[in-house]
Amino acid sequence: MAELILALFVLARGHVEVVHAQITGSIAATCLLGLGLAIVAGGFNRERQSFTQARAGLLSSMLVLSVIALILPAVFDYAGRNIRHVHHVNASDELLSLAVSMVLLVLYSGNLVFTLITHRNVFATNEEASARSAWSTTTCLNVLLACTGAAALQSEFVSGALTEAAKSTGVTPLFLGVVVLALVGTSSNIFAAVWFARRDRMGLVMTLCIGSAIQIALAAAPLLVIFSWVIGKPMTLVFRNPVDLFSIAGTAFIVNAITRDAETTWFEGVLLIGVYVVLALAYFFS
Repeated sequence: MAELILALFVLARGHVEVVHAQITGSIAATCLLGLGLAIVAGGFNRERQSFTQARAGLLSSMLVLSVIALILPAVFDYAGRNIRHVHHVNASDELLSLAVSMVLLVLYSGNLVFTLITHRNVFATNEEASARSAWSTTTCLNVLLACTGAAALQSEFVSGALTEAAKSTGVTPLFLGVVVLALVGTSSNIFAAVWFARRDRMGLVMTLCIGSAIQIALAAAPLLVIFSWVIGKPMTLVFRNPVDLFSIAGTAFIVNAITRDAETTWFEGVLLIGVYVVLALAYFFS
């Protein structure tokens, strides 16, 4: 996962708030910008495109549940600081984040079993079920290792230039994290979603975009928390920027609304892109 590798290098350099922004930006980029571009590209010469409601409904429901678990530590932190006046809130935040991370990883494992084994027929179309790879297992593993190495090298360059890029461009590291780094990590998913949308395979587009956001919330974020403890730079799941919380929750709400009727039109894609641009502007001027 390119998003995880890039975030690991940024976290290793101590930019915790940038990692939070990158998590937020990755969820918004896949579900708003990526899905929006795919819907516009697919609906350019079509009246509407349809997909299996059961498939998209399950994905959007899992996204909502994932987002609730992801923003819970921030609610706990707010309650401890402003309502109950609990002492040592930071220590409690760290312990809660570790506990929530463990639960999220268990949920992600259950999600893999659910989508790949017990309910595989719900998440696979007839074309996908009958498809066969032209590559052998060895070739696939070699390509995967090569891509992972290239992503790690790219991530090292990007994370190292983060501070200098912020100074030279005049924008904040927060904006770079939520927009630039997030787009770097999710660009492959966005291009793939647009490609499949042009071929009227919207079910696969939903799986790519929403599934990627679920993967970020259930796997990437908790793994980053655990890794931060290993390297001695603890990171919590407390998103202290209210715009982060609004962006994550709003994205889940919008995706749930878009998938409810099991069809899309090009203007819905324009609306998704517009919301993403508004969020990016909010970070730019913050």
